[in-house]
Amino acid sequence: MGAPATAAPGVRAEKDTRPSLRELVREDAEATFRRDPSAESVSEVRRYSTGFRIVRAYRVCHWLYERGHRGLALWLAKRTRVRYGADIHPAARVGRRLTIDHGVGVVIGGTAIIGDDCLIYQGVTLGMTGKHGGKRHPTVGSNVMLGAGSIVLGDISVGDGALVGAGSVVVHDVPANTTVVGNPARVVRTRACPLVEDVVCVTDDLGTSWLIER
Repeated sequence: MGAPATAAPGVRAEKDTRPSLRELVREDAEATFRRDPSAESVSEVRRYSTGFRIVRAYRVCHWLYERGHRGLALWLAKRTRVRYGADIHPAARVGRRLTIDHGVGVVIGGTAIIGDDCLIYQGVTLGMTGKHGGKRHPTVGSNVMLGAGSIVLGDISVGDGALVGAGSVVVHDVPANTTVVGNPARVVRTRACPLVEDVVCVTDDLGTSWLIER
């Protein structure tokens, strides 16, 4: 086996700009503190928040998984599942500043993708519909809230800024900046009108929409 490749003379190796594991965990703790009115400090979040501990455990498992330690990552994920009652596959890709409130019963599949600044409540499932192989779990944008007990299934997308109501079952794409509820989930309110400021577009169960002032 040949010697490892080195950069050419006078050429600086490209620096890895990804945040470190420590930075990601610190951001998660701070985000949880901002969203939890019962917490009095970031230190308290680190010591007592089950949701934060679940996120921290996932970060460690994902860090190991990405660096080729698949067996160790899966073993630690199993321990996390037993200890905290949440199952996040180490291969899932999760953005920065994730908050999981309470956390018990959360299930996130291996091909799921979650953006930045998302809030997930207890009992949420990002699962598949029976497809095996390839991308089979949801892609969730940034600034998304997934309510308690909501289920998002299959290779679908939840747009940036969307809200998924508690107990909803989502099997189709959710547009950005909308609220969906029910089983199957349906749009009940959009949070912004692209044409008129200070106006929202509301859609009822029959699909009729109208504009109202905020």
